[in-house]
Amino acid sequence: MHQSAFSVCVFCGARSGAVPDYEVAARNLGSAIAENGWRLVYGAGDVGIMGAVAEACQSAGGSTLGVIPTHLLDREAPRRAFGDQIITENMHERKKVMFMNSDAICVLPGGAGSLDEFFEVLTWGQLGLHNKPILLLNIQGYWQVLLDLIDHVIDQGFADASLRNFFQVVDSIDDLVAAMKD
Repeated sequence: MHQSAFSVCVFCGARSGAVPDYEVAARNLGSAIAENGWRLVYGAGDVGIMGAVAEACQSAGGSTLGVIPTHLLDREAPRRAFGDQIITENMHERKKVMFMNSDAICVLPGGAGSLDEFFEVLTWGQLGLHNKPILLLNIQGYWQVLLDLIDHVIDQGFADASLRNFFQVVDSIDDLVAAMKD
């Protein structure tokens, strides 16, 4: 399998969401990953903004690694080949393989799965199991409610204020690319 010098894991929705800017951001991120010579690691589906980021990366000449569990093959399996693919037995293994094959994690708008993925890598970081950058792409304030919840958890004494240091919030693709270059 071809591996670029730098790989970006993108966790995001298998749906397009209610706001067209989410898909626009996904496409712009896919293009930016390719333009920087990075590899996209993603959930392997060609649906929603997950498919948009992969299609844009491939269209711009980028390298991709899709990781999909067997039980999602019927629902999310790519109808178009977007590059290398790994099929896992379950969701936990999918997250592990995506994480292990990445140098940075980017979280775009998404649902329960994206939240699960974010909180797992955040917890691993908090426990000292990794120091990979985690970036939340806050398109049109999508993640503000999550940020408020994290602040509430801190305010209520269930996490130290340092929890906020384990991830970075960015509002644009340009800010995200700049943060990954740092």
